Amino acid sequence: MFTTKAELKTHMNIDSIDVITGDDDTIVEAAIDAGVMEAKGYLSRFDTLAVFNATGLNRNTLLLTFIKDICVWHLMVLSNYQADVEFRKARYERAISWLKSVQKGDVVPDLPERTVSDDQPAVITRGSNTKRGNHF
Repeated sequence: MFTTKAELKTHMNIDSIDVITGDDDTIVEAAIDAGVMEAKGYLSRFDTLAVFNATGLNRNTLLLTFIKDICVWHLMVLSNYQADVEFRKARYERAISWLKSVQKGDVVPDLPERTVSDDQPAVITRGSNTKRGNHF
């Protein structure tokens, strides 16, 4: 697992997590899995197997921070209406914005590039020049 419930303490109090989930760690694990799967969708250019199998200090700390934000957002769905949802929503949207920038190539994180093998197809990018307006 890329991150653990204990590591989420940097983003949310563990007691709050326990209250939200009713002390059910399977809900926390499901939120972590959902966060990792959501991030994987944006990181197809990279070796996601190596990225998300990394442990401890071998993990990309910025990616880890954003994964935690996404996981906490998934947990907030279960919380009551009085929770600080706007702050969590802003953090979630920032994480998704960063992942989209990585996907477009605007941001290049220090992650291992994906290698092409027989069991994985190559990533194909497409694009075109900006439209020109010719006036005579």
